[in-house]
Amino acid sequence: MTTEQPKPGATDPNSVRKVVSVQASLAVAWKVFTEKMGTWWPLAVYKIGKANAVDAIIEPRVGGRWYERGDDGSTCEWGSVLSWEPPSHLILSWDINADWQYDPNLKTEIEVRFITESKGSTRVELEHRKLDRYGARREEMRRIFETEGDWGRLLAMFAAHAAEEASA
Repeated sequence: MTTEQPKPGATDPNSVRKVVSVQASLAVAWKVFTEKMGTWWPLAVYKIGKANAVDAIIEPRVGGRWYERGDDGSTCEWGSVLSWEPPSHLILSWDINADWQYDPNLKTEIEVRFITESKGSTRVELEHRKLDRYGARREEMRRIFETEGDWGRLLAMFAAHAAEEASA
């Protein structure tokens, strides 16, 4: 697995872009990202509900929910599915505000593309955009998504699980 940054000069202040090369086929990468998010997402720390999170779920259809499920059966919304094109393209709304609370009116977007590099390798490109919707806290949130909360680190965890799944 390798991660890379976008090319210099390609910085948009309203988006964060991350790319990872996953040692898994397109089908496996898609499945692990969309059906098995709870296996690689660090739910102990990257959650917003009150209960201990035990799974992260993307409902497989446009209009589907994206949410965490707690150990008590509760759910806590993260966003919704805006585009569902298996196994190559997905757009999710990220509706978690700068205070880490669900806000259905926020509607930042996370676009994920899955691109075959070779028989057993997939390039995954993630862009979290429309960060201007955070208003005065845009820079703070961009910094979190870029480095502190780091979509790159999350993609690395995803890539490791996808490679594990591919070799099983």
